[in-house]
Amino acid sequence: MRFGVLGPLRVEGLQAPGPAKHRALLAALLLEAREQVPVERLMSVVWDDRPPASAESVLRVYVSALRKLVDGIRTVPGGYLLDVEPDDVDCHRFERLVAEARRRREEGRIAEAADGFRAALGLWRGRALADVESSVLRRSHAVPLEELRLAAIEERVRLDLSLGRGAEVVGELRALVGAHPLRERAWVRLIEALHQAGRRSEALGAYQDARRTLVEELGLEPGAELAEAHRRVLSDEQPGPAGRRSREDAAPINELPPDVSDFAGRRQVLDWIGTAAREQAAAPVHLVLHGPPGCGKSAVAVHAAAGIERPGGRLYAALGARPPGAVLEDLLRSLGCPDGAVPPALDERVRLYRSMTAGRRLLVLLDAAADEAQVRPLLPTGPGSLTLVTSRSPLAGLEAARAYELGVLDDDEAVAMLGGVTGHDRVRAEPEAALRIVRLCGGLPLALRIAGSRLARKPGWTLDHLAGRLGDERRRLDELSAGDLAVRGSLALGYRGLPDPERRLLRELGALSAPDFAPWVLGADLEPLVEAGLLQSRGLDEAGQERYGWHDLTRLYAAERLAEEGGGARTILEARAATVLERTRQARAALLPAEPGTGRTEIHPPGRTGAPPEAADWDAGFSRWPFTGSALTGSAPTGAGLGGPGRGSGLETGWARREARWLSAERRFLVATVDDFYRAGLYEAAWRLAFYLTPLFELGAHHDDWHATTATGLDAARAAGHRQGEALLLRGLADLHRAEGRTEAAAAALRAAQPLVEGLELARITLRLGLVQTRADEAERAFTRALQVFDEAGDRRGRADALRALGALRMDAGPLEASLAAYRELGDPLGEAGVLLVLAELSRTEGVPAEAAASARAALKTFTAYGDRRGAAQALLALARAMLDLADLEGALEALVSAMGEFDGLGDEQGKAEAQRLAQETRRRRGLCTS
Repeated sequence: MRFGVLGPLRVEGLQAPGPAKHRALLAALLLEAREQVPVERLMSVVWDDRPPASAESVLRVYVSALRKLVDGIRTVPGGYLLDVEPDDVDCHRFERLVAEARRRREEGRIAEAADGFRAALGLWRGRALADVESSVLRRSHAVPLEELRLAAIEERVRLDLSLGRGAEVVGELRALVGAHPLRERAWVRLIEALHQAGRRSEALGAYQDARRTLVEELGLEPGAELAEAHRRVLSDEQPGPAGRRSREDAAPINELPPDVSDFAGRRQVLDWIGTAAREQAAAPVHLVLHGPPGCGKSAVAVHAAAGIERPGGRLYAALGARPPGAVLEDLLRSLGCPDGAVPPALDERVRLYRSMTAGRRLLVLLDAAADEAQVRPLLPTGPGSLTLVTSRSPLAGLEAARAYELGVLDDDEAVAMLGGVTGHDRVRAEPEAALRIVRLCGGLPLALRIAGSRLARKPGWTLDHLAGRLGDERRRLDELSAGDLAVRGSLALGYRGLPDPERRLLRELGALSAPDFAPWVLGADLEPLVEAGLLQSRGLDEAGQERYGWHDLTRLYAAERLAEEGGGARTILEARAATVLERTRQARAALLPAEPGTGRTEIHPPGRTGAPPEAADWDAGFSRWPFTGSALTGSAPTGAGLGGPGRGSGLETGWARREARWLSAERRFLVATVDDFYRAGLYEAAWRLAFYLTPLFELGAHHDDWHATTATGLDAARAAGHRQGEALLLRGLADLHRAEGRTEAAAAALRAAQPLVEGLELARITLRLGLVQTRADEAERAFTRALQVFDEAGDRRGRADALRALGALRMDAGPLEASLAAYRELGDPLGEAGVLLVLAELSRTEGVPAEAAASARAALKTFTAYGDRRGAAQALLALARAMLDLADLEGALEALVSAMGEFDGLGDEQGKAEAQRLAQETRRRRGLCTS
């Protein structure tokens, strides 16, 4: 097993330890491989010279954890030892290679010494101990290692200069003086390299830069070595015996397109390319820059290539749909192969190209590659050569290539780019309109360039005027066209290159307005669209599904193709509605076990949306009590199907949590789909989906989504003429208002639902009206009337809910115990938890705080398992009150701090204020105890 500290901590074949103190401990042992490290030293390293009293015992725990990851950690008298070969740790291998290179230099084996230094420096992957948080290690090891690295670079460069390689090291030396501008020897080597490469004017300029830096920063004139280098340039004396330059160095090829003058941003990818270009690799380096159409891949590649020096020259080829043989013919001519000497056969051209590039350090930019087979024959073979490939595909099958996915610009970069094209003064004059344009273009560089070009050609237009034109989705792609630049054309290129099944898939996705989605939505493999650059992988979501997203302009193009070629969004959404609703229903059934009416979804065909009331009995009265987190639901017929495993066996926590994670991962998609169904005229699907999502919104306190989907769902139910659906959503709206503390609005919503229903559903609304009454006698009458109806109908669910409401109102253990037994019989842990909260308060008032604490803990456990933040917050408050009664002040304060965090996240100022009041009381009592 090999280890690395010359960069982020690395353990070959394994993931490095996650906790920061574990990393510091492992690094300390690696830096002293096979040497004893005293416990005191390790404590100093791990805790940065400030170890706590328990440090030694905690250190043993850390060592035990590391032993599960790394073999060879031995306990020795007074400390620990990592028994690994020093050469298996990159810092020790680096020091050995540097020492060997110096010996070869002393023996006069210059080329071998240069290669030795190069091999040693190739071990570095970044700053030493980059992710190790220990200033002790940085002082004692990282700083000396970095100094040795810089010395090795300077010594190797001096050897390269003596071998006549000045042109090859210029770029590396520019980076070195940029990073260490006060290091005179680095400036000396840069000046010598430029001079040897025949660039005297640049060498003189470098001296002036060095002198200015030293004077401004240190107030010192250049030292003797730097002054001597300047003198040699002035007198045109070469410092080494080998001052000759090859023909290749004398006239390097440069076929790069012109750089973009208004280039903006992209610092991260430029650093990535620059780092790879500076590697002293023994093999060629191949980089793939991939991303969606219009994201600026070519511009980034050209801009990066313009700053990279390669003595063999810089070649450029626009690939597109061209066969590799035709591209090779151009590249061979660029390398000096006479027209008549280019072989006719592809394999012969490949052999000749590899032969001609084997001895050169080239930069080759291959733009707009289609696939791996097109690129492979075009890769140069010379050590130190760099290939930059741009493609919409990541070209995952390209051997030994590194890939970088280029996304859109962030807001600041995008505004800077818009200003560069349009004029910075105009952008500064209308900053808000500039930001609107940037966001309507989705940060896509091609779209921003087109928008900026239109403004530049229309000096009479304001930015606000263009933003208004772009605001219309139906016209946006038309607006984003200028000369031969068009977003639609760029997208069409990728679309036309797809096989028919993938074209159809992209069109079907055009029915969706969601920003991302999982493959289950269409039941199809989406990877071919990722390969085409039309979708982007977002990685695994919290439910473990691969998630895919796309640029908003790609979405508009897909919707456009669907309207013109596929018959429109309604057909696609109608075909997928049953799948979406059934999958969401299953998740909801897991979230609310034993909830009545969650049987299998039925979608009525067009023309049957006004089905009789009994057709909607599947959803007979879902709702919840926000102040306890349980469900106030009506009953379904005995044996109503609930879906999911083990519904009669109590809480299936694993399944419930998986389904909760699924709902959370799909929240944005499902919220957008409610609107999609409504716009497509699928009103029943829209209101049913809005209804299914209410437990997700309530458990996670997603009130904005709850408001939006309820409003759309109500409109849809009314458009469908579905009175039952309208009543259910009004009841859900009342729960939302009650969760926000708006009891009058909740009562109004319930009163509006009353005329729409009768029988048991009316009893459920009556029960809820009791919850928002301000007078206890009116609330008790409402609860009693509802209980009577439920008893007469044999509605066990309604009876459990009504008994709980009466017990909470009267603070009477009898109805509460009966309600608790009923919820257990139904298999509803959330209902149980709601009753336990009331019983906790009752136990406190009866002077039994230990029972109150036990009830509150049991309720908290259930609410936490289901992700019910409001219920958990109320349970924490109840637990804190019981702890106060038990004089457990630390436990009470801990519960209250957690409760305040939950209430703050929920935006519940009333709950937060109560938690703060109790926390102040706890601190006051703790202070009295202390004194």
